[in-house]
Amino acid sequence: MFDKKILDSIEVLFHSSIRINADKVIYIDPFRINEERHDADLILLTHDHYDHFSPEDIDKVMNDGTVIAVPELMADKCRKIAGDRLMTVLPDNKYTICGISVETVPAYNLLRPFHPRSKKWVGYVLTLGQTRCYIAGDTDLTDESKCVSCDIALLPIGGTYTMNARKAAELANTIRPHTVIPIHYGSIAGKPEDAETFKNAVQKDIEVKVLLK
Repeated sequence: MFDKKILDSIEVLFHSSIRINADKVIYIDPFRINEERHDADLILLTHDHYDHFSPEDIDKVMNDGTVIAVPELMADKCRKIAGDRLMTVLPDNKYTICGISVETVPAYNLLRPFHPRSKKWVGYVLTLGQTRCYIAGDTDLTDESKCVSCDIALLPIGGTYTMNARKAAELANTIRPHTVIPIHYGSIAGKPEDAETFKNAVQKDIEVKVLLK
């Protein structure tokens, strides 16, 4: 069920760095954080590329109670950071973390080598209240992504390492969330104008909200 309060709680800080402040403060792939915040209840990491796994930025948002959830193959890299507050996840599973229902969706490339399926990297579907929010991670348009049920979707659109704007729009038009938010473009991958290409390709009855400045 779409809840505008949940939508309004979402910030795209940079690239694919996301903060959600809805009862709990959740960060997904914190990167280039510009201040010491130390406000995270939960940090979710999608994979270990430098623009998604940044120990320096994790340190800026975590505190003594922060739980960090990571794909299983990242456990050794993250254990020193999170200690006994580390939780590992695998694709196609359901978890309850910090009281939040969390589902994992495989995130991988179909033909390109950057995000192999064998790494078991993930996107996340969070149920916040009754609103389902899908953060896709670095992925192509896959069979698994086309089966996601959500109210809000944050989709990479920059191409090169992920879906491009048109493929991301195809995914949005397939899963039909109430609102879709483009991410992962305009700096490290893709161009600022990709957001307009994406918006024009998404069906008009789906809201497109551009949060990345």
